[in-house]
Amino acid sequence: MVTDLQALKNRVLEKTQLVFIISDPEQEDNPIIYANQGFTSLTGYETEELIGRNCRFLQGRETDPKTIDHIREAVRKKEAVSVEILNYKKDGTPFWNLLHIDPIYLEREEQYYFVGIQKDITAFKYQQAQIDQYNKEIELLSSPVVPIKDGVSVLPVIGTIDEKRVNLIIERILPELEKDEIDTLIVDLSGFKDINEAATLGIFQLGDLLRLKGIRMIITGITPRIAMATRGLDINLSSLQTYGSVKQAVKALENGE
Repeated sequence: MVTDLQALKNRVLEKTQLVFIISDPEQEDNPIIYANQGFTSLTGYETEELIGRNCRFLQGRETDPKTIDHIREAVRKKEAVSVEILNYKKDGTPFWNLLHIDPIYLEREEQYYFVGIQKDITAFKYQQAQIDQYNKEIELLSSPVVPIKDGVSVLPVIGTIDEKRVNLIIERILPELEKDEIDTLIVDLSGFKDINEAATLGIFQLGDLLRLKGIRMIITGITPRIAMATRGLDINLSSLQTYGSVKQAVKALENGE
């Protein structure tokens, strides 16, 4: 029994879960010459609505022009390209498309074709956006500035601190302090857990930045471990205003110290 291998290949390509089209750059405007069933199912267009058209009809108002230019340049150079692009279905529904375009050269015809393989990654992008938002909220919670009286706020530094988190703290609290007209910031290190040298140095250098802004920094909760971490660093604890606890610092402020 002889199998019609080409017919079998055609059937597999049509029924595969892959979403793809083929375009002909030798024709004017590089039109689609083939679209499989996966592509019509994804986009909502019928085959007769696709053939002979450039695939730019998938673009819409929010499609990134830079991504379009990147694709256009790769096609011009007949180079492979992979992008994430916001496309639109026939009914106007936007979807995130993971698009990979490959130039295929057929020696028999002595010409190139382009195969565009696509995947709907909308759910993934949505989940990624949620995770990014959660991370932003966590970062905000990791550096809360808590007002305790007029002109005085507390920054409780809790948990593991690395250089990245120190930078986030500095980036976030300086504008907030200026906005809220804070005169004194109590940085409470009693919740400091695991720290590295760069983070330790960054926390204490924060005082220099605050001083430039006209804000006094008081440090509370310095543990023996933190004190040990400052050894060998350019930090002179005796030059800083420190107290054992936030309560002690507030009391000292009330007494005019």
